Amino acid sequence: MTVKTAKPLTGRKVLAITVAAFGVILAANMAMLFAALGSFPGLEVKNSYVASQSFDRDRAAQAALGWTAKVTYAPGRLTLVVTDAQGGMVTPQITSAIVSRPTHIKDDQILAFAPGTDGLVSPVQLAPGNWQLRLQAQAPDGTRFLQRLDLTVPDRS
Repeated sequence: MTVKTAKPLTGRKVLAITVAAFGVILAANMAMLFAALGSFPGLEVKNSYVASQSFDRDRAAQAALGWTAKVTYAPGRLTLVVTDAQGGMVTPQITSAIVSRPTHIKDDQILAFAPGTDGLVSPVQLAPGNWQLRLQAQAPDGTRFLQRLDLTVPDRS
């Protein structure tokens, strides 16, 4: 009968275990770092100081319009309704409209709105999940109207 004896725990084994444990932690952190950097652009404006110089004035002008924007999605079409302070429908000049995921830019889609019976309508296919409409429009008097509207597309399966 052969009796097996346990091998002693040497300094080299402890070093190998420690290096392997820290290697796993480092690999996981690096994977998360590259996933975060590759999925979110993080840039709102090129120069925040320049943008801040007219922020209060632009915000007050937009608030004076009294406009409210709402967005809805039905399969194949996105509907934007902009109303004034009295609840009447407004048709602003859309200068930019982009629908995207809140966390990354790979699914961004530029929208082309056209007047419809229930608001401004744009054809678009959106997968289920959270989306944002980043809207830039202009009032007839030249006032800029900027909105970021959240939208959730339900899973219809």
